[in-house]
Amino acid sequence: QVQLVESGGGLVEAGGSLRLSCVASRSIFSINTMGWYRQAPGKQRELVARITRGGNTVYADSVKGRFTISRDNDENTAYLQMNILNPEDTGVYYCNVVGFVLDSAYGVSYENEYWGQGTQVTVSS
Repeated sequence: QVQLVESGGGLVEAGGSLRLSCVASRSIFSINTMGWYRQAPGKQRELVARITRGGNTVYADSVKGRFTISRDNDENTAYLQMNILNPEDTGVYYCNVVGFVLDSAYGVSYENEYWGQGTQVTVSS
């Protein structure tokens, strides 16, 4: 069963820091990209940052210089270090993973995209 377990969200004052973690179950392998998206109330879900298996990163303009995404390929884990948080960073943060899973019924693997359940980040002014 594919699972993404997120942790690290919470309430923080403006200027503070949080570190999010996302652990993907071992049923996902050869993970290509791991990323974080966020959704603020009344807004669409947007990309925050993503990282490829080789370490190439993409960031939203609004978080460049403040957020850092990293990953541990051996542990199927992605991290998002968030510094200098401001109230506009408030939202539900979702982990996103693109990787392969095995269809044991047919003995074939295929690539698919998975989402975590989200972790709330609230930044007070």
